[in-house]
Amino acid sequence: MEDGRRAHTAIVGWACTTLCLVSYAAAFSQGASLSACTDMMPRHLRVQLHSPNNNYVTLHTNMSFYFPGDKVPVTVRSTRDYMGFMLQARKVSNNEIAGTFIFLPPGSKLLTCFEDGDTVTHSDKSLKRNLSFVWKAPDQPIGDIKFFISIVQSYFVYWAKIESAIVAQGGQN
Repeated sequence: MEDGRRAHTAIVGWACTTLCLVSYAAAFSQGASLSACTDMMPRHLRVQLHSPNNNYVTLHTNMSFYFPGDKVPVTVRSTRDYMGFMLQARKVSNNEIAGTFIFLPPGSKLLTCFEDGDTVTHSDKSLKRNLSFVWKAPDQPIGDIKFFISIVQSYFVYWAKIESAIVAQGGQN
């Protein structure tokens, strides 16, 4: 009888653990967690961070400056497939998230970290490679910005906060 209880307890424990891990993993297949808004770090179990300077992704825009209210195209290019990402624009002066994304490619969705549409993440775990977005600057001056992206190649391998060149706010003294 004692062995039967132990076996039953072990099976129930295994089933609960498996269900928890599966639901935890499934949650990220449809986008980054809000808990990643500040540091842009995936919240996967046992993930392996790689240097943002040693990656296969480039993040750029064809504009070196912008004015308040401008629409800025942002392009992510990769030499390898990846499954997940999180993209934000941040003020150079204080690292705050700024602006909103107004154009997203398929497989992407808006995420509200601090304001509606200030962050973009993946909406599924399909393989991605080259993506284009449009970011809208706030109507009021905010200063120079940089774009940042975190890329998840697989559930265990990622690069955090790969950055673009500075996009200067035009008309500043």
